[in-house]
Amino acid sequence: MPIRQFPTQIFVEIALCIALAAVLNAVRIFQMPYGGTVSLVMLPLIVIALRRGVLAGMIAGAGYGLIELMIEPMIVHPAQVLLDYPLAFGALGLAGIFHAKWQRGVLANRAKDAIWSAVLPAVIVATFARYVFHAASGYIFFAEYAPEGQPVIVYTLLYNLFVPVSALGVFAAAAVVLPALARHGFPQSDSRSSR
Repeated sequence: MPIRQFPTQIFVEIALCIALAAVLNAVRIFQMPYGGTVSLVMLPLIVIALRRGVLAGMIAGAGYGLIELMIEPMIVHPAQVLLDYPLAFGALGLAGIFHAKWQRGVLANRAKDAIWSAVLPAVIVATFARYVFHAASGYIFFAEYAPEGQPVIVYTLLYNLFVPVSALGVFAAAAVVLPALARHGFPQSDSRSSR
């Protein structure tokens, strides 16, 4: 569905997920040097993607990325800004690839089964996509921080492991939160707005 056809409700949900992600970013489990954090920031962004699809998820993720850029900028180059903020977080919208599978599971009262068939793969795909953007940024723009003698690719892949570590927490939280939301009417939406 083109963005112009999104009902107002979807934009409100996107805004709420961006705001919740910003709040969750303030509750950090671990802070890396140079800006990386372990937190549950991905949870609302993956939830909106599962609820409303890829486009809504990408809009929410990119929007959150811009908010994070405003709050805690780590800028070394304009291309790095794109990679680390709107593109990395926008990539979380790829969780929406599993939107239909999640919806079918919820509508069939099988939300717990959908955790394994939709949410887990959604978290894996979204996390991997975000990891790729952060790793590319690290390889291109943060090579100077690699310890002497360590290949830059190894340094950036290891440094950016905070992304999949965060994903474990996101999946655990989603495994608890999403079935509870499903029991209370989530994700009741008309079929036009959830593509």
